[in-house]
Amino acid sequence: MTLPQPLDEELLNKVTWKTPNALALVGSRSGDERNAMTTSWITQLSMEPVLIGVGVDNDAVTHRLISTGGCFSVNLWDSADTRVFVKFSKPANDDGTTLNGRPVRSALTGAPVFDEALAWMDCEVRHTLNLGSHTLFVGEVVDAAIRNAEARPASMSDTRMKYGGVKRH
Repeated sequence: MTLPQPLDEELLNKVTWKTPNALALVGSRSGDERNAMTTSWITQLSMEPVLIGVGVDNDAVTHRLISTGGCFSVNLWDSADTRVFVKFSKPANDDGTTLNGRPVRSALTGAPVFDEALAWMDCEVRHTLNLGSHTLFVGEVVDAAIRNAEARPASMSDTRMKYGGVKRH
């Protein structure tokens, strides 16, 4: 009997990077501190109630803010304007009216929503599941809007960005 061989890490990266993923900015807030980060781990999990799941790195500022603030927003962006995602790969600069120079306002929960988003969802956290390197935050959609129904939302395939697979050390 032969023992299974460990999976090749580079192969695992290549395979997981083939998974089609939306690309969005996740807004978070706790008290007066706000942030937004680029994410590609987003999915709808239920219809009644409408639940959205986001996977967030346990070391991220956004993780801390969602954990303590109990809310998040998902801001979908036009596929023709993907450069915004590069600016939100590190903690955002908050000047009170913008995050990294992009205009935001507070949603019903207090989470920041972007004026330029083609659509957004405001979510209250209902479940939290620690899955190792990341936590799955499950939020119930309590408010939402769409600014441009004709635009196609951005996805990872619209960029050269890659996220997933094996954690790089």
